[in-house]
Amino acid sequence: MKAIIVTDQTAGVAGMKLVERPEPEAAINDVVVQVHASSITGDEITWPSTWTDRSGRDRNPSIPGHEVAGVVTALGYGTTGLFVGQRVFGLTDWYRDGTLAEYVAVEARNLSPLPADVDFSVGAALVMPGLTAWQGLFDHGRLQAGQTVLVHGAAGIVGSMASQLARAAGAYVIGTGRAGGRQTALDFGAHEYIDLENEKLQDIGKVDLVFDIFGGDIAMQSASVIRSGGRLVTIAGPTEAQPVNGSAIDFVVEANPGQLTEIVQRVREGLLRASIGNIASLNDAVATYNSSNRPNGKTIIRVRP
Repeated sequence: MKAIIVTDQTAGVAGMKLVERPEPEAAINDVVVQVHASSITGDEITWPSTWTDRSGRDRNPSIPGHEVAGVVTALGYGTTGLFVGQRVFGLTDWYRDGTLAEYVAVEARNLSPLPADVDFSVGAALVMPGLTAWQGLFDHGRLQAGQTVLVHGAAGIVGSMASQLARAAGAYVIGTGRAGGRQTALDFGAHEYIDLENEKLQDIGKVDLVFDIFGGDIAMQSASVIRSGGRLVTIAGPTEAQPVNGSAIDFVVEANPGQLTEIVQRVREGLLRASIGNIASLNDAVATYNSSNRPNGKTIIRVRP
């Protein structure tokens, strides 16, 4: 099969190559998915899991990508819940070869059915941003209808997803970011917008939840606007920010098929849309990820036309 590999951690996406690799086989409780659409997260090549397995053994070269939408072509021994020919999407294991390939072996428990009326490119674009936003808002942030949430980076891939999910849940959404992101954030569901370059975060009053992607000084400032009992949830790693009479939580996104089912249903209901900036073929993936001209939104690699 054709696959993109990375061989040099220091080179980043510049170290990508399109090569021929053996097709994967389905282990116990696995399925093999014929990949129709995939994507990668920009910094995943720096993650230790890209270069080792769970025992710490080297697996260079590796195939990057953890977001997949495709069709099941084979079942491993003992696999239940999925069938050959089924459309699926999901988040693959950090420590295994990924989805920038024509086929990928995935644990069946990580996949959710992809409805026939949702395009594969949309499915792939929903996976990591959707799960990150859902888990940050509802699992860790315990967001409820009627509450106010401050979403940092509301014009971005994850922030735009968080804004839409929060609004659909009945929350009041305040987005933040650079001046140029205002209209995009409002289009993706923010009720109002704070330009962090020219406006003061403290002017918004108190909020119940902060969904943070920046960390650092922005997270520290955000702690001061959280009302008693509120939460600061961040994906930027451990933070020293601590709300008064509140809590701060950092987390790493996890695979959750049930949540993906909820997310894709909101797409079908018109309550949610993915932020897609560019769609390229597998043959063009290396050039696409190394291009300096990349539009805002998720880059999707359409492996099959």
